[in-house]
Amino acid sequence: MDLVIINDLHPRKLAFYLAEEEYLARRYPDRDFFFAWQVNPSVIIGRNQLLEKEINVDYCHDNGVEIFRRKSGGGAVLADMNNIMFSYVTSSDDVCSTFSEYTSMVATALRNLGLDASDNSRNDILIGDRKVSGNAYYHLPGRSIVHGTMLYDYDPVLMSNTLRPSKTKLASHGVQSTRSRVTTIKEHLPDLSISDFLDHILKTVASNGNTLVLTDDDIRAIEKIEQEYYVPTWLAGKNPRGTVEHSERMDVIGEINVNMSVSKGLIETIVLTGDFLENSEAEAAISKALVGIAYEREPVRAALREIDLNALIPGMTIDKFVTLIF
Repeated sequence: MDLVIINDLHPRKLAFYLAEEEYLARRYPDRDFFFAWQVNPSVIIGRNQLLEKEINVDYCHDNGVEIFRRKSGGGAVLADMNNIMFSYVTSSDDVCSTFSEYTSMVATALRNLGLDASDNSRNDILIGDRKVSGNAYYHLPGRSIVHGTMLYDYDPVLMSNTLRPSKTKLASHGVQSTRSRVTTIKEHLPDLSISDFLDHILKTVASNGNTLVLTDDDIRAIEKIEQEYYVPTWLAGKNPRGTVEHSERMDVIGEINVNMSVSKGLIETIVLTGDFLENSEAEAAISKALVGIAYEREPVRAALREIDLNALIPGMTIDKFVTLIF
């Protein structure tokens, strides 16, 4: 795996680094990459999340916290100079094995520092029973991107005022607030500076590869992709206006909300939101299967048999989806 370096004196906007992942995945289809980055205070939400539901937009605007939407699933996170973002680009079509490979590498690097680190069954890395890193997944043809945050330290006031995790998400972790379910590297290793910590991660995770230094041509190409993230309709995301709405937090899958419009007994539209992870365009495939189908259990079951739900949303089954929407 190769380490990617960009010779910048100051952090760029968060969207640049998301675009960098896409660029590397497409430009170098036969190479695996790892790189780290930091940004000024920013909130990044998953592609399927509802903006106003997940973050305090007014607080962000009033306090200079920028807002971005990524193309991967998962939940909202706060990024700033107290933490480090990691990006991993590889050739894979399987979300579970890709996550496992990446989180295992990072957890091993943390254990090498003497930390009680583990990667859990979904997309987090824990120290003890508290989260220190959350990660998300984005799939391109033949290529996969995993990215996430590593909490070296954090601003509890900023975190609690910017993020609005759902009550079901907090309840699923047995905690009352976001702050109570996270920990930091600094809490456990107070004498280790953030620069020394980052140096350790880079040397451990990307220890056997080459180094790719981005050129001016690379950066211009990345900046072109970056503009896609600033399109207002992309940031605004989905705006469901259905007549039937169901929501549930499922083990392994995460929180998933189904908003449907039903007319004369037939399903007309389906919108999926939440912090669930998907391996491809789940909403499009499920909509294609169910739009025009009678809103009844057996016709829905029959239609869902024509698609591979687990391949779209890892962990999802026909029984789980039918139970969700009825």
